[in-house]
Amino acid sequence: MKVERISASPAALELMADLKEQFGDLMFHQSGGCCDGSAPMCFERGDFKIGDSDVLLGEVDGHPFYMSRDQYEYWKHTHLTLDIVPGRGSSFSLEIPSGKRFIIRSRIFTDVEYQALQAEGSL
Repeated sequence: MKVERISASPAALELMADLKEQFGDLMFHQSGGCCDGSAPMCFERGDFKIGDSDVLLGEVDGHPFYMSRDQYEYWKHTHLTLDIVPGRGSSFSLEIPSGKRFIIRSRIFTDVEYQALQAEGSL
């Protein structure tokens, strides 16, 4: 059983499609930093420098989603869903002009998902 760590809501997928049309391939990063807390930020692919301290959680609609290793330690037991709400996006995130902002919704992995992640050494 392959367990996905990240997915996206239909509304987030729609916004990503609009952003891809405007900017091309996208990438996401969630740092847990000081300026915007742990808000996911959307960039043109390659516009954010990924480092050794970043973890690739997976892809959402073909767009890579990274998280800082420190933040990952808090979230590694959860499935994350990229979603949107009305409001202004993070200071550098591409969705700012849309009047919407990306957010993360989370749930704890089920026992079956957790066991599958343990079996593949992903925890």
